[in-house]
Amino acid sequence: MSVTVIGAGLAGCEAAWQLVKRGVPVTLIEQKPHAMSPAHHSPLFAELVCSNSLRSDRLQNAVGLLKEELRRLDSLILAAADKARVPAGGALAVDRDTFSGYITETLKHHPLVTIVYREVTEIPAAPSIIATGPLTSDALASAIAAMPEISTLNFYDAAAPIVTAESLDMSKVFRASRYGRGDDYLNCPMTREEYDAFVEALLSAETAPVHGFEEKKVFEGCMPVESMARRGHMVLAFGPLKPVGLPDPRTGKEPYAVVQLRQDDAAGTLYNLVGFQTRLKFPEQKRVFGLIPGLENAEFARYGVMHRNTFLNSPGILDDHFQMIARPGLYFAGQMTGVEGYVESAASGFVAGVSAAMQQLGRPLPAFTRQTAIGALAQYVAAENRNFQPMNVTFGIMEGWPEKVRGGKQARYEKIAQRALAQTDALGRMIGPSD
Repeated sequence: MSVTVIGAGLAGCEAAWQLVKRGVPVTLIEQKPHAMSPAHHSPLFAELVCSNSLRSDRLQNAVGLLKEELRRLDSLILAAADKARVPAGGALAVDRDTFSGYITETLKHHPLVTIVYREVTEIPAAPSIIATGPLTSDALASAIAAMPEISTLNFYDAAAPIVTAESLDMSKVFRASRYGRGDDYLNCPMTREEYDAFVEALLSAETAPVHGFEEKKVFEGCMPVESMARRGHMVLAFGPLKPVGLPDPRTGKEPYAVVQLRQDDAAGTLYNLVGFQTRLKFPEQKRVFGLIPGLENAEFARYGVMHRNTFLNSPGILDDHFQMIARPGLYFAGQMTGVEGYVESAASGFVAGVSAAMQQLGRPLPAFTRQTAIGALAQYVAAENRNFQPMNVTFGIMEGWPEKVRGGKQARYEKIAQRALAQTDALGRMIGPSD
C-alpha cells in the first residue's frame, strides 16, 4: 500500500526517502509552487528558510552526533548537505540551491515516488505522514486543530538577512573562525563606541507588525536581535556578537564585539548575518545594520523576515515513533511536532518514515532509545511535559553515562557519542531493506 506524505520540506523528504528505500510507494504532496508561504521563495523541495547552517559537525556536540547517526542510516538530507557543503569552520553549512536541488531531483526521479502539487486542506486517511512544517497553511492547521485529540500552539520564527560579498568594505573586515579553527567567517569588529551606537539604534528602530505577535512566544533559539537587545545592553555582546576567540589580526586583541558573516552559497558571493534574525522594517534593517563596520554600503540580497510557526502539544498525542496515539497509521513529522532545527526535523522524518515503512511491511517497529540522539528526540516529544516547548537536540535529553568519566564534560560526551553510534549501527542492520 502507498503511504501519503504531505509536505516536501526536510522532514517530509526524509520520510519519503526512508519509505521508498524499503520498497514502500509514496505519494508526496507539496503545495509549492502553486501556493507559497510568506517565508518561502524557491519551488524546490527542502527549502532552507532561515539559516543555511546545520550547526556543529563535532561528535562532542549533540547536533553533530545526530548528523553522524543520520549519515550512518542513509539519510537523504545528510547526503545532500554533505554534497552542498560550503566553508563554515566546525559547522556544516550548505549552498541552499545545491542542497534543495539534489533532494528535489532524487525524489522526482525515484520510480516509487509520485509527486502531486496541491494544497491539502483536510486530514488524510492513514497511512499518512503530515510534515507540513511550522508554516502549515491556515486551512490544514484549522483541520488539525479541530481534531478532538489535538490542540495547537503558535510561536514565531525569524530569518537573518543576507548581503552580497562584493558590497562589503573588506578593509574593515577580517577572516577567521572562532578559536583559530580556520578562516571561514567574515568578522566585523566593533569598538565600545560602535557597539553602544548600534544597540541604541537597534532599540529605537521601527519593527514590522506581526499579526498576533507576543514577545513571550518567540522561541529562544530564533530570538530576533532587537528582542535580545531589549533584555539588556550587553546581551548581544555576550550572545551573537561575543568576541571571544576572535582576535583581530590587525591588533592582536579581541574587539569589544564582533558581528560574524557566514558564507551562504557555494560561490561565496552571499553572506548571512549570524544570529541576526529580525523583524525590523526593511529600510530600518539597511539603516541600523549599516552601522556595523564593513556593512556601511551593504547590498541586501534578502532582508530578514519574521513568520508564525505552529507546533503540536505532542506529549500524550504522539508516541515515540511520531505516530498519533489515537489514530494508528497517522504520523506527524518535522517542526510541527515540537522538534526545533533543520537536522532535528530531518531526524523526526526519518523516525516517522522508517516506522511507517515497517508498519506497511508487517515488520516490528524499531525501538528508538534515549541512548541515541535520534531516539532521545522522539522520546522527548512523547514524554509527559507540563510546559512543552520546541526543543533542539542536546545531551541533556539523552541517557547519561552511568559512571564518572575522567577528563570532564567533553570526555563524557565522547563516551555517550560512541555508545550512540554503536547502537545506531545495530539499528541500521535491524531496519535495513528486506532482502
